[in-house]
Formats: sequence, C-alpha cells, structure tokens
Amino acid sequence: MLTDTAIKRIKPREKPFKLSDEKGLYLEVTPAGGRYWRMKYRFGGS
Repeated sequence: MLTDTAIKRIKPREKPFKLSDEKGLYLEVTPAGGRYWRMKYRFGGS
C-alpha cells in the first residue's frame, strides 16, 4: 500500500512509470514529476 510519505519521496524517471497500490489502483508518475491516480477496470467484459 502506498503511503503519503512514500508518494512524496518518489523521484521522476526518464519515462513514465506506474506504482501499484491495490485492487486495480495505481499511481502514474511522469518525467515532469506529475503524479496521477488511475484505476484499471473492465466494464461488462472478462
């Protein structure tokens, strides 16, 4: 599980990357230092 402190310590990399949290939730970090919460899910599919 990602904590507030852990998220603040994340350094951007040359390419965007993802850090998984739980149940499809992940944090996407951009090279410019942007942090975006994303949710991976499927709608009506398998």
